[in-house]
Amino acid sequence: MRIIRTWMLAGAVAAVVGCSSDSSTPTGAGDGGGNGGGGPVGAVTVGNDFFQSAHNGTRNPAQDTVAVGQTVTWTWTNTGGTSHSVEALPVASPSFTSSDILTGSGMTYTFTFTAPGTYHYQCAVHGSLMSGIVVVQ
Repeated sequence: MRIIRTWMLAGAVAAVVGCSSDSSTPTGAGDGGGNGGGGPVGAVTVGNDFFQSAHNGTRNPAQDTVAVGQTVTWTWTNTGGTSHSVEALPVASPSFTSSDILTGSGMTYTFTFTAPGTYHYQCAVHGSLMSGIVVVQ
């Protein structure tokens, strides 16, 4: 009986190990750990000195890939009295409509991307210190 229990335990351990996955993606870079990854595509956090993708955790530049016709929402989080904006880079092509300079946590800016391309943006107040990219396919 003891041998049967040992083999059953060994089989259960082997099944658990066999079902686990091995990922080369670092924690927080798209797996939901540590850096805010795992959220919805097209959701970007605006912090005091960063843009961060809620989907994959990338930060400065925040990077998201969305489908044509999808809306991206930037949300000011824990920004206190610090002003920020989402400013499409004027030399980048294609471009999109920039937000106003906004102050206060909970503020949002949304834009629906209707044409494919790689869109670059930054904060009008902080420049390249806060930057992001939206790839529209």
